[in-house]
Amino acid sequence: MAASRSKSPAVELEVGDRTVRISNPDRVYFPARGETKLDLVRYYLGVGDGIVRALRERPCMLHRFPEGISGEKVHQKRVPAGAPPWLETVRVEFPRYQRHAYELCVTELASVIWAVQMSTVEFHPWNSRRADTEKPDEWRIDLDPMPECDFDTVRRVAHVAHEVLDELGATGWPKTSGGHGMHVYVRIEPRWGFADVRRAALAFAREVERRTPDHVTTTWWRKDRDPTKLFVDYNQNARDHTIASAYSVRGNPEGTVSTPIRWDEVDDVRPQDCTIATVPARFAELGDLHAGIDDTAFSIEPLLEWAERDEREGAADPGSPDDDTA
Repeated sequence: MAASRSKSPAVELEVGDRTVRISNPDRVYFPARGETKLDLVRYYLGVGDGIVRALRERPCMLHRFPEGISGEKVHQKRVPAGAPPWLETVRVEFPRYQRHAYELCVTELASVIWAVQMSTVEFHPWNSRRADTEKPDEWRIDLDPMPECDFDTVRRVAHVAHEVLDELGATGWPKTSGGHGMHVYVRIEPRWGFADVRRAALAFAREVERRTPDHVTTTWWRKDRDPTKLFVDYNQNARDHTIASAYSVRGNPEGTVSTPIRWDEVDDVRPQDCTIATVPARFAELGDLHAGIDDTAFSIEPLLEWAERDEREGAADPGSPDDDTA
């Protein structure tokens, strides 16, 4: 017979106008330092404005760890039965499978804390919003290093990406990935569908590759990539593809955080130092470094012109994921 597990008493927290009950608050989620479920709640409360801004009005997939990050990981698209009546959702369609799902749609901090109560560690929002889920308003540049690619290379490529964005007149908002890479987000006008945004992202990735051919690849199939290079993952802009949001904790023993940074921090940031133990103090000191992300939106027309040029010159699409999943 398996040993029974003791359960700590639940606690109730006032989050804005809501009361959220946290069960098993003392369950250890992050073994490296022993942080608990309640510590995770306190982390998200500490970066509340930032996480709500990152998720606001977006369909959001949840990465849940009911036993802590040492246990099974659950990818949760559909909001489960029994959610509080005040929780907001958004319907998203999966035409290939003739299915739909009602996903979490964060509009207030209590929604985030409810999700943590449901054992969510990571928040993975769409790059479109509830007003029109088929028209992205966020272009995501994912700098994804291969196994033998070091972080100094990530830094070098981030500077090249910044250079290209400046030439385009686009404002990029960098953050650590919470893993080994870096992300840069660009607000775009919500005029194009996922296919066009992905096509624009591929054109950008090719330009970065042209400028740093020794360090960058756009080869889609992992088995065909040089393990010493960095993959600029344009496919993160495909429909229903998501990555961890700004301020999302990652499901690893250290509880690292996908952390907004300034461009002048790129050469000094150590992603492993950005954790649930350190980021709240940074947030209290600096505020949300992505606070101005919604102030301007970029037209991807120049990138679509680059795509047309590349295609005229014989560039083929190096690989495309499924458009949707259920």
